[in-house]
Amino acid sequence: MSDISAADVKRLRDRTNAPMMDCKAALVEANGDIQKAVEVLRKKNSAIQAKKGERETAEGRIAVYIDPAKQAGAIVEVRCESAPVAKSEPFVKLANEIAKQVAHNGAATVEALLAQPLVDDPKRTVNDRIGEVVGQIRENMKPARMARLTGELGSYSHHDGSVGVLLQVEGGKAEAQLLRDICMHITAKNPVSTRREDVPQDLIDKEREIAKTQALATGKPPNIVNMIAEGKIKTWFAENVLLEQPFVKDDSKTVGDLLKSAGLKIVRFIRYKVGEIS
Repeated sequence: MSDISAADVKRLRDRTNAPMMDCKAALVEANGDIQKAVEVLRKKNSAIQAKKGERETAEGRIAVYIDPAKQAGAIVEVRCESAPVAKSEPFVKLANEIAKQVAHNGAATVEALLAQPLVDDPKRTVNDRIGEVVGQIRENMKPARMARLTGELGSYSHHDGSVGVLLQVEGGKAEAQLLRDICMHITAKNPVSTRREDVPQDLIDKEREIAKTQALATGKPPNIVNMIAEGKIKTWFAENVLLEQPFVKDDSKTVGDLLKSAGLKIVRFIRYKVGEIS
């Protein structure tokens, strides 16, 4: 066929985000047919995706999405190979799209998520969309984990996407800023649990043993040793249990105080950090 026009190459690039030379090659192979060229690029992206699929994904991004109309939200970790890519616009956009996908449809497994039609483009699957970005950037990338919550929700994602929180509360309509502030607190303080009674007993036993050992080292009488140990445990709870932690923006109040004054109770929170074991 005759030479492919620059206008057609641009049209295909605008539609697929593929590199210019890839777009031109696809149009040549498709004899100038834009739709066929899109399919050519998808097949090429799938091949690139398969080739790079075994490469380690040590970097990534946490994305959070809430749909107020549906009262549904999701938090996802999407992995890639390098830190620069984790901060790149195409990857950030992809991670946000995947969070939106999970918020709308949920998914029991990553494999089920990949097979879903895209919320914003049902003619393509989530895997097709990931393949598009893989073809554009030439790095392996994939969802690593995800969670979906419904109800009264708040969220926070750190500016670099390294950590994020999705929070569910009950008790009435909550101010968005209050929920964001609590999510930011959870991001910073990484509580072990919401309430003292939710802390695993084996962890409490371990901390109590450490506290007693430290208290015995003071050489105080047994009754004083027990008081010192219990004081240390109380301090540990205040440092590690969300409702007992001093609020990061005003340490004269605990997170529990803030929620009580707003008439709210925490149902659940999910905190993801890139690279940690789920």
